[in-house]
Amino acid sequence: MSIVNDTVAWLSDSAHWHGDDGVPHRLLEHLGYTALTIGIAGAIAIPLGLWIGHTGRLRGGAVALTGALRALPTLGLLTFIVLYTGIGLTAPIIALTVLSIPPLLAGAYSGLEAVDRQTIDAARAVGMTEWQILTKVEVPLALPLIVGGIRSAALQVVATATVAAFVSLGGLGRYIIDGQKVSDYPQMVSGSVLVVALALVIDGIFAVLQKLALGARPSPQPSRA
Repeated sequence: MSIVNDTVAWLSDSAHWHGDDGVPHRLLEHLGYTALTIGIAGAIAIPLGLWIGHTGRLRGGAVALTGALRALPTLGLLTFIVLYTGIGLTAPIIALTVLSIPPLLAGAYSGLEAVDRQTIDAARAVGMTEWQILTKVEVPLALPLIVGGIRSAALQVVATATVAAFVSLGGLGRYIIDGQKVSDYPQMVSGSVLVVALALVIDGIFAVLQKLALGARPSPQPSRA
């Protein structure tokens, strides 16, 4: 139980909650990496996924792409990119973006594919354009699955953003890497606990957003008015 007591003592020490190496500062860095990654990946994957889901084109390619990207080891990819770009923010953001594209892409196109085809046919029958069908029928009905894809991507990035510390950046991974160098196990465990706690909080937030999206979905039958 010594490591547990030492970890509690480390987390309770006020010295670890102030300054550039304090928990709040490292937490903000971690959230910053996560938000930047999800923003870039979402700008790429969600429009592409909506197009695939709406048109039905390139679905096989999307499935193959997501499977291939999921198989890439993030740390290995990070090391490979660092060899070409050098130490800095670029390498971890690219590696984390590659990691988060598959769930975002899958959530977008699978969400649209789950919409009842009869509902889409009814929307066309009342004279809606393809853009109106996408924005007013398909996306609102698919929103819970789209949010689910963002939720999955965010959790993966939060858990994996610790790799930024491998290239001398910040985030909660600093506690794990710095603790490992000096065999400071309470610091390493504390860093892990903080990452898990952050992931649970983010998961809870997105669970609420999914429920709200589910409750806010319009009627599956478009109005003829």
